[in-house]
Amino acid sequence: MVSAFEKVVKREEWERHESRIEPNVERILEILGTLTLPSDDSIEKTPAPIKATFFCLGWIAQHYPQIIRRIHEQGHEIASHGFDHHLVYEMSPDQFREDARKSKGILEGIISEEIFGYRAPSYSITEESLWALEILGEEGYRYDSSIFPIHHDRYGIPWAPRFPFLVGKNSQGFEFLPLIRDPQGAGSGSFGRGPFKISPPTGLSEVLVEFPLSTVRALGQNIPIAGGGYFRIFPYPLLKRGLQRVNRRDCQPFVFYLHPWELDPGQPRIDGLSPLSSYRHYKNLGRTKGRLESLIQEFEFCSFRSFWNRFPLFKGKD
Repeated sequence: MVSAFEKVVKREEWERHESRIEPNVERILEILGTLTLPSDDSIEKTPAPIKATFFCLGWIAQHYPQIIRRIHEQGHEIASHGFDHHLVYEMSPDQFREDARKSKGILEGIISEEIFGYRAPSYSITEESLWALEILGEEGYRYDSSIFPIHHDRYGIPWAPRFPFLVGKNSQGFEFLPLIRDPQGAGSGSFGRGPFKISPPTGLSEVLVEFPLSTVRALGQNIPIAGGGYFRIFPYPLLKRGLQRVNRRDCQPFVFYLHPWELDPGQPRIDGLSPLSSYRHYKNLGRTKGRLESLIQEFEFCSFRSFWNRFPLFKGKD
């Protein structure tokens, strides 16, 4: 289902291939369930379970509902990744609306809870497809995490804010408003001491909140450090320093992601890929598990939904 595989693995062929999704998801659940981190709620710092957000395809949910139930039963957040991994900028607005609505409905039907979040396949909400954000808001999504503020050959909005922001819309188009913490509650040198507060200008309607993928600023460029291939390819100490810089210097949360297949070094190799796609996909698969375990032990993590509940993002809203 990787976008770079589309030319060699057609959607109508998906069911002909071996499914490795269940054991790969179980690997993630085992890591998150085994490793624990200190809880801020206790003076004694007793271990607290690590909860994540799983952005799930509607196609997977339709064919393997037991996986969605398993993730949900473990206390993790279920969010939408669209139905069948079509890139947003390759769909019309009507097609995208149907895709986002269909995925949300399937997932909500399985877990009997509202789906808050969305992430576009391959981060395909770009400058040309910003219209998708308004559709997401209209379809009941409360946050999105699809915008990568970098230059890339397949995705990215380099000028977008690097940290969480409100997406608003008026007659002139979209505006991105950074979420500013209340100075009365802000801590010094660490994130998470004060609530967010926003005051949209008159005439600007709220669409949703965007959690952009994480970067560090260096040499006038945004350098991606959010996870995935960057997590596997970049030296771990370098990536760790970048994430620490976001927390300590920028006093912001970072967004980290990975795919279930990145914990599966034994996966079959697909022929016919470009050298670049092959490198991006298969490089250092055997190192993902160890790096993830190290990362979890060195940083505090939570799901998007629990972050939302911990720091109300809208005045007067839950």
